[in-house]
Amino acid sequence: MDFKTNVMRMLDKHKINYKHYTYADTDAISGIEVAQVLNQNPKQVFKTLVTISKSKKYYVFLVPVAEELDLKKAAHAVNEKSIEMIKSKELLTLTGYIHGGCSPIGMKKFFETTIDKTAENFETIIFSAGKIGYQVEVSLDELKKIIKFQTADII
Repeated sequence: MDFKTNVMRMLDKHKINYKHYTYADTDAISGIEVAQVLNQNPKQVFKTLVTISKSKKYYVFLVPVAEELDLKKAAHAVNEKSIEMIKSKELLTLTGYIHGGCSPIGMKKFFETTIDKTAENFETIIFSAGKIGYQVEVSLDELKKIIKFQTADII
């Protein structure tokens, strides 16, 4: 692959083992469609969601593409009273990523990250490589080498 996203470059720099996929030449838009196009289990393909708490602190959550983030469970996981999704238009200035291409790796600033505990059922999980049309597959052990995260029941 001649095209590398910043996420892939960061994984390379930290000598982290990963696989990469592209669906850029398809019409896949939703996470479920991406999982289908890549012939992957939608329970193993995760979407990256950015939230803000009542205390104005930002949090990142990764959940399987076919699932919804439970805002109450998510708030509880990060010891907040409540959280809500940030507005799509705030995503780029906050993270450096656009909607549909948001990755937990390489955001402008690191935010506390929680991955749904179902990720522990798989040797690897697949998530955005930081650009629409590109995904990376990484084990949680390898991911820990580049970002700090916890796992919790958030769906």
